[in-house]
Amino acid sequence: MLLFLDVDGTLLPFGAVGPYPLHEPAFPLPAAVTDHPLLARVDPALGARLTSLGCELVWATTWGDDANTVLAPWLGLPRLPLVDWSDSDDGEEQAGLHWKTRSLVSWAAGRPFVWVDDELTDADRAWVAARHPERALLHRVDHQVGLTEGDFAVLEEWLTGEGR
Repeated sequence: MLLFLDVDGTLLPFGAVGPYPLHEPAFPLPAAVTDHPLLARVDPALGARLTSLGCELVWATTWGDDANTVLAPWLGLPRLPLVDWSDSDDGEEQAGLHWKTRSLVSWAAGRPFVWVDDELTDADRAWVAARHPERALLHRVDHQVGLTEGDFAVLEEWLTGEGR
């Protein structure tokens, strides 16, 4: 099972009123990682939580290779595959459809997947349901807080088949 993972608004909360919780790395990291100005907003414990889901994690973010050079070490994750957005615009326009949707369905190549992002809509869910032959969960995360235990409960329920 694939798990497409967005960063901004999913792992890295933004847009909240008031101060964000700040986190320390779980283990010593090079300054090139810890000097990133927003990284302390990302809870390093999310790496172990994501790994515990038993999915093949895939970066679905505009962070590019920074996801592997900065975020992966912070989260205690290995280098992950990264969706290449170069073919994101196939000329097909649909109102309300996220620009990532077509590329992620293509990348999944008929395999079941979970996609966590803060910008998902019902248009994305309907498009995937009509064009993807396998199970897919498109789970919207609140961008002000990022992934929470409540989100993980939804993912775990769906992954165990109880959320079908």
